Parts: sequence; structure tokens; C-alpha cells
Amino acid sequence: MTQPRAFKAFVFLALLMAVQACAPTVPPNAAGPRGNAAPYPVLLAADNHRTEAATAAINHLTGTAVDSATAPSLQPVTATIERLPQSTPSGLFLPKLGANATMNEEETRESLRRFISDWQGPIGADPAKLSLVERVDQPDGSKVARYEQRAFRHPIRGNYGKLEIRFTPERRVLNIISTCIPDADKIQTALAAVTIKLKPEDAIQQLATKEIAYSGTGATSLTFRPTANNKLEPHELVTFVTAAGQTNALAFYVAWEIGISGAPFQMVYVDAVTGEVVGTR
Repeated sequence: MTQPRAFKAFVFLALLMAVQACAPTVPPNAAGPRGNAAPYPVLLAADNHRTEAATAAINHLTGTAVDSATAPSLQPVTATIERLPQSTPSGLFLPKLGANATMNEEETRESLRRFISDWQGPIGADPAKLSLVERVDQPDGSKVARYEQRAFRHPIRGNYGKLEIRFTPERRVLNIISTCIPDADKIQTALAAVTIKLKPEDAIQQLATKEIAYSGTGATSLTFRPTANNKLEPHELVTFVTAAGQTNALAFYVAWEIGISGAPFQMVYVDAVTGEVVGTR
């Protein structure tokens, strides 16, 4: 072999070995279980740094001393704001817009948008992914704005992903309650790797053979078994969020939302991966 041809053969062999080294590893039995499957359900664990950051942000935004005895109340795990401190040095107000003493509805919504941007940290959600779903006037004269967090491919279900701001016509903020999910982009990335294994008809078939656990009056644990008299109607895939057993974390499932008639609850959520019932509403 001539020297140029030998050099070309060497270069080709080196490139081939490099490509093989970069290729994904395939298990010997391609039909067997995946050893590198992403953990499921996806978990969000409590984090002391998240709690400290939220507390510091609330103290700064309200002008409250760090060593104040009136500490802000935070939600478990998410460390989002559960309620405002009982008192703030100078009160908390929405930004003033417009020339009139009282803002009109359009000005109020824009003022709320700016307020949420300032409070993004304690709220725990990207303002661009919060949608106003309700703006109502209360009998006591206060006003309430309610938002839903839309940060996932599938809508959030469970007692999470909501923001409520209560305020007066004079713009004074009375309370903020957030059950939004921090680090939602990372969670969505993990959920996107989940393989959906059940079709809606499969989820309904699973319900026909299961006793569904639910909470009764006083948080008592009860069960209900569907019969032919209960109409089951599949709705859509959702992101169901719930406390993860006895751990200090939240669990995120991709689940089928199934409507059910004649039951103690209106909706039941079936894991689209395992077929297990993960919640009711």
C-alpha cells in the first residue's frame, strides 16, 4: 500500500472509531427493559435554599426586617408564598396607573401584571406562563384576581399551579396565595421524556377493575368501585401533582383525566404510564 493510501485508510479508521464512540449505547436485548429510563414519577423535593431565597425576597419586597418575629408563611415543598406577613412597615400596594384616583379594569390588570413581575420569586412562576382566569369583586368591597400556571405541555391538576391576589380599590394588597410550581421548565423537560403507555380506553378499562381511594368528610379514607351505572368519559392528558407519600416532595404524573357520573367525586386521574389511580376531584 502506498503512503498516501495508507494515510487515508488510517484517517477513515480513526473517524469510524470516533463515530462509534459517540453513538448511544444499545442494550444487548433491544426488546428488554431500559436500564437508563428516567425516574418516574418526576419529583420536586423541598430545598432549604429555595425557602431562604423566598423569605429574603418577601422581606425585601415588603420592607420587613430580616429578624422580624412576623415571618412570611410559605407553602410546604414549593416555598411559594402562602400568605403575606400580618403587618408590613408601610403597607403593600399595586403600582399606580392612570390619572384617576381609582384605576379602571384595564389599568388594574396591567398593574397586577407589573406587580406579579416584581413578585416572581415568592410566587414561583414565570409571569409569562400565568393566565388570568378570574377577576371578581367581593361582597366586602375587596377585589380578587386568580391566575393559573400554564408551564407544562399538559394542564396542571391537583391543588397546585394557582395564584390568588386580593386587594382593595385603593390598590392596597391584602393577601397573596401561590401554589405555583418553581423550576417548572426542568420538570417539564423530565416529563417530556416519559413514554405514555395507556390510551384513554385503556385507562377506563383499568378503572373497571379497581377500587378508587378518595378522602371523605374529615379526611377519612374511603373507597369506591365503579359499576355499569357509572358513566366514564375520558377528557384529556394532564399533569397531576400530589404530595409524594411520606417524603417531603411533590410527585408529578402524566395522567388521563376521566369524568365519572354517580360517584362521590367528579373526576378520577389514571396514571398514563402505570394505570394506577393517582387522585380524584
